[in-house]
Amino acid sequence: MNEESLRAPGAPGVLSAPDVSVVVIVYNDEARLPTAVRSVLEQTLRNVEVVIVDDRSTDGSYDVARGLAAAHPSRVRAFQLERNSGGCGAPRNHGIAQARGTYLLFLDSDDVLERNACRNMLEAAETTGADLVSGMCVRVHVDSRSGKEVKWYPWLYAGTRTLESISELPDLLVFDTLSTNKCYRREFLAEQGLAFPVGIHYEDLLFSAQAYAAARRITLIPNRVYDWNVVDKAATKSISNRRAEIANFAHRMEIHRRVDQLLADKGLLELKFHKDVKFLKHDLVLHLRDLPFRDASYREEFAAIARDYLESIDRAAFDEVEPIHAICAYLLQKSDWDNLLPAVDTLTNRDKISSPMVERDGRIYWCVEHLDGHLGDDLDGHRDGDFARHVLDVTDLGYHAKPVEKMFLRNVLTTYEEDAGTVRLAGSITNPLGVVPPGARLTGELEFAARRKGVRFQIFRFPVATLRHEGEAIAWEASVDLARGLRPLGIVDAVWDVRLHLDVDGVRTTTRLTASEPGLADGQLPVRPRLTRLVADHVTPEISSRGHLSFRIVTREKVDALVEKGVRGAPGRFAKSGYRKAKAVRRKLTSGDTKIRLYHEVFSRLPVKKGLVVFESHLGRQYSDSPKAIYEEMRRQGLDFEAVWSYTGSGPSGFPADATLVRRWSLPYLKALAQAEFWVDNQSYPLKLTKRPETTYIQTWHGSALKRMGFDEPEWKLRSRPEQAEQQRTLDRFDRFLIRSEHDVRTLARAFRLKEKTLLRVGYPRNDALVQARRREEEVGHRERGSLAAALGIPGDKAVLLYAPTFRQHGGRQQRFELPFDVERFADTFGDRYVLLVRSHYLNHVVLPPSVRGRVIDVSAHHDVTPLLALADGLITDYSSVMFDYALLGRPMFFFAYDYEEYVHEGRGTYFDLLERAPGPVARTEEELHTALASLDEQAVKYAEAREGFVAEFGEYDKGNAAQSIVDQFFAQWRRG
Repeated sequence: MNEESLRAPGAPGVLSAPDVSVVVIVYNDEARLPTAVRSVLEQTLRNVEVVIVDDRSTDGSYDVARGLAAAHPSRVRAFQLERNSGGCGAPRNHGIAQARGTYLLFLDSDDVLERNACRNMLEAAETTGADLVSGMCVRVHVDSRSGKEVKWYPWLYAGTRTLESISELPDLLVFDTLSTNKCYRREFLAEQGLAFPVGIHYEDLLFSAQAYAAARRITLIPNRVYDWNVVDKAATKSISNRRAEIANFAHRMEIHRRVDQLLADKGLLELKFHKDVKFLKHDLVLHLRDLPFRDASYREEFAAIARDYLESIDRAAFDEVEPIHAICAYLLQKSDWDNLLPAVDTLTNRDKISSPMVERDGRIYWCVEHLDGHLGDDLDGHRDGDFARHVLDVTDLGYHAKPVEKMFLRNVLTTYEEDAGTVRLAGSITNPLGVVPPGARLTGELEFAARRKGVRFQIFRFPVATLRHEGEAIAWEASVDLARGLRPLGIVDAVWDVRLHLDVDGVRTTTRLTASEPGLADGQLPVRPRLTRLVADHVTPEISSRGHLSFRIVTREKVDALVEKGVRGAPGRFAKSGYRKAKAVRRKLTSGDTKIRLYHEVFSRLPVKKGLVVFESHLGRQYSDSPKAIYEEMRRQGLDFEAVWSYTGSGPSGFPADATLVRRWSLPYLKALAQAEFWVDNQSYPLKLTKRPETTYIQTWHGSALKRMGFDEPEWKLRSRPEQAEQQRTLDRFDRFLIRSEHDVRTLARAFRLKEKTLLRVGYPRNDALVQARRREEEVGHRERGSLAAALGIPGDKAVLLYAPTFRQHGGRQQRFELPFDVERFADTFGDRYVLLVRSHYLNHVVLPPSVRGRVIDVSAHHDVTPLLALADGLITDYSSVMFDYALLGRPMFFFAYDYEEYVHEGRGTYFDLLERAPGPVARTEEELHTALASLDEQAVKYAEAREGFVAEFGEYDKGNAAQSIVDQFFAQWRRG
């Protein structure tokens, strides 16, 4: 070993007992090493030493290290290994051996420590007696123009926490596998004999697992301690990012095996399960996404390495990951490339449907292969078939319920040929579950659009000459004369993406062209740029990181230097500066804060427009509820007014054609609100918008209250006074608040702290139709179902039940609501008598299996629930406010309160005990629900008196004329003539 500035303990100028030693490892990084060392020397904790270990660099890194040691002889020591180790393990181990501090940290030469890192970690270790202290690591994208920073698993570091065992927080071992954001008691490392593995990559995973498992106490602190500098456009990839090398994956698998063995030896099998889950949804995914870019020999070797390890994965872990993760792992284990590569396409492009799928026994499976297990009837074959069906079952993803226009279909490129400026393309579009029928009329066009948003006004389209239905796929062919047809500007629009629009009987779906085999698209095609052919006159195909075909303009070699000079010189800087300023202005103009300022400082100074009414229902998600009823009554009476409806989501489908439609939070929306004479909605317009005094706000609300609301909620009682005052300000915007019973006065009005003069005791306009439906039924002696039953395909001899539960907070990003009963069993039990309509809350969605078609129908997409209530012969709900509305019909009601204690005691609480007051049977289990549903007639008679009392208490002002009453009170002056 070579050493500079190595002195014996006690020598002049040397720290005899540093509190902390920071081991800085370096290899060929002479430029960044001083910054890393400086971040240690400038720590607010002064008694810190730096131990630099150079891994036999070939540049001047060691000379720089010796220079730093010479400049700071009392605080810096420098060492160099005799030969390059090729990894981080050997230099770190040498640093451990040379360190003299009570505690030890690791730092890479391209990263830095936060200024207070050593002080904060030392204090935590001394206070808690921890062997290991871990703090927040932040990934700093140094070449990002926006200064992008990403916290490393921040939920682990929400607050200070001390663990007596890693078993208390499995996620720490599973996710935070770094060694560099941690402070170790040096005696602990020595006692446990902890060292990094040498000669293998991903050494952090094993070292951190060993440290976690051995530590007698672990303390986590919420402080930022380590900045992991990431260069996204680095010419040389880091070891962990060299996934094109099969050895990289082999090393990762070997490290995972060693960690698994460690956990087994320590008896930490539960941690092994959590680690299995993370492997399936993270570690494996990193490599799977690269498979389309690798050749066949790489894929086969990759599968052989992965197969053995996948055998060790607990099968229960497959249930804890997203379906596509489990599917890819299973197909990889089977080396089923025909199905795996399309699955990887979906893994990379989450919304893409890349398999034709198959329906069996009312369930949807990713592919038909493997469903029956191995050949033969042996026991293992049956077990494997059961597991395959379990993993490959994608029914709950709802593919079978999507129309073709809502599908993002895989379009795999099968042919790419160039000839004299023309490119011939052919491909195959997946046809899942036959969503494109054989007799469909098919047309298509290829679209070339610049990737850069600022120049997307240039779009070029070419017809697709051939489209053929081939069962599980739609084959297509097209020839595109790019030399004549594509006219890029030539500089700012360097990359052009390709899409194929497929029209099926006039309905359009858009696909991207996926290149699933490396080397398929290659060559150069001439083009004629609009600016100058001196800059560029060719395009070349390239495949994006998501596997999609695109074309890049090739700058001509003879002017490369000129272009580079122009871009980097004064004109280029000026142009880029102007472009960045324009983008910044655009961002600022479209930001939420700017919109709020425009509303208050510009739009609110415009005159109020007499006769302008802005309607909104459920935050713009629906055309429904009482705002709809009031609007339609105004139209029925022929009032002269200007109507604006807000919408949100993908578009205004289902909203009225005779109104102006504006997207919620758009500038036209804000302008309309600022100038409106009336606001009519059932929930809340944006909270930060102040209502003008000249505007009347009619708040219809969206249901009587079972659960506690507003300031009665425990959460709001704990808020600060300023927060409560801000909430009250938004509630005070209401000029009128509709009341349907004195229960609303005691609950909603009190919870919102509304003044008596605000309350309007007229009932709910949305319920007029229900009151009138009951009257008609009583007058004529029978029910008329109307057109909705026919539209839904409900046979006349079957009764209709509507299941309408309240909102559930769980459900993940997609807010999918899992039905709390076996819907297939329900259909089998009651399908001969009932058709069940399922209406999830508008903030949730539900997926039904195809096996229940015709017997159970998802009606969640219907904007307005009132026609569904009117159609239903009976209602099944839990705690939803639809119970108060449906009661007006006098029909049977069933309450499925399977989670009553959780809802009442762990949630916000309720205003009354539903178990005592429900006007129908309350079922706590699926069996009880089935028993109650056995006879609608029996329940109708048994609870008739209870329903009448329920209506008297909670719907006393619902008389069937609420909408007319409101129009008469507020809008009568607009009657024509």
